[in-house]
Amino acid sequence: MTKVFTVPGLQASITNDAAIGSGMAFLVGELEKRDPRLLEPLQSVTWQRDIVAKTGGGWVDFTSNMFVDYATTGGNESGIIGGTTNDIPIMQANMNKDVYKVFSFANILKVPFVDQQKLQNIGRSLDDILDDGIRANYNKSIDNVVYKGFPSAAVYGLVNNPDVTSSLAPNNAAGTSRNWKDKTPDEILKDVNTIINATWAASEYDLTGMANHILIPPIQYGDLVTRVVSSAGNSSILEYLLKNNIGRNQGVDLVIAPSRWCVGAGTGPTDRMVAYVNRENRINFDLPVPLSRVMTQPSVTELAYLTAFAAQLGQVKVLYNTCIRYLDGI
Repeated sequence: MTKVFTVPGLQASITNDAAIGSGMAFLVGELEKRDPRLLEPLQSVTWQRDIVAKTGGGWVDFTSNMFVDYATTGGNESGIIGGTTNDIPIMQANMNKDVYKVFSFANILKVPFVDQQKLQNIGRSLDDILDDGIRANYNKSIDNVVYKGFPSAAVYGLVNNPDVTSSLAPNNAAGTSRNWKDKTPDEILKDVNTIINATWAASEYDLTGMANHILIPPIQYGDLVTRVVSSAGNSSILEYLLKNNIGRNQGVDLVIAPSRWCVGAGTGPTDRMVAYVNRENRINFDLPVPLSRVMTQPSVTELAYLTAFAAQLGQVKVLYNTCIRYLDGI
C-alpha cells in the first residue's frame, strides 16, 4: 500500500515497507518533540494556609490540652477591702483536660523490578513517581481532616463543627435574598463586620480572640474580586472589605481566602462563611509523626520492592469556641 505526502511544489510517495526497511520509522521517532515533564492531576491542598500544625510527639493514641478557670469564694468579688473588712476573697483554680483523637495514615509503595528496569532506560524513576503520588494522597488526607474531619467518629473540622455558633446571613435591603451576589458592598461589609464583632464580643473583647481569618466559597470570592465598589471602578469589593473591616481598625490584619470546603457546608445546605482566629494558641491540629518511610523489603514472590510510608494526624482542636463563628446563606 502506498501513502502519498503532498508538499506545495513537491510530491513524493513512500511505502510502509520501504519506511521500515530504510529506518524511516526510527527517524520519525527521533524527530518527535517530547515534553519531559509528567503532568500530574490537578488538585487543591490549602491546609498549610488555613491552620497551624503542631509537629512532633511520636506515636501516640491521643493528644491533650490543659485548661484552667478561676473563681473566688465569698461575697466580695472585687477584692476591695476596708480597715475592718473580714470578707477577703480566696482565689481558686479549676483545672481540666480535653483529649483529642489521633489517626494513623499508611500507604505502600510497590516498585515492580521489571518496570523499574524499563523506566531506567528512558531516564525516569518509578520510585519517584509513586513517592509523589503518596505525598499527594497524604496532603489530601490532611486537607480532609482539617476541613471536614470524620463526622462518623465525632471528629469535625474547620467548616462543620457542631459546637461552633452559626447564624443565617440577613436579607438584603429589598428583603429578597441572603446571597452576596444580590447584596451591595456595604451590606457585604456589614456581614463581615458582624461575624468578626461576634468573635470579639464572645472573647470578652480580647483582641487576640477577634477573628483574623475568613474562608468563603470560591464563587463568592471571585465575585468580590471582580465586582467594583462604585462606577469609578477603582476598587474591588474585596479591597473595600480588607480596608474597612473592624479588625483593621483595631490593628488586626484580616485574611479573606477562597475554600472549596465552604460550598454547601451550611444548614440547608447553604454556602458558609467561616471566621476564626488563625493562631496556634486558638485553633490548631497535631502532626505527631510526619510522613516517613518506615520500612523497605524486597518481595521475591511479587518480584518487587515494597516500601511502607506512615504518619499520624490529629484532629482540629478548637481551643476557644468563642474565637470562631459561622455565617450561612451567603
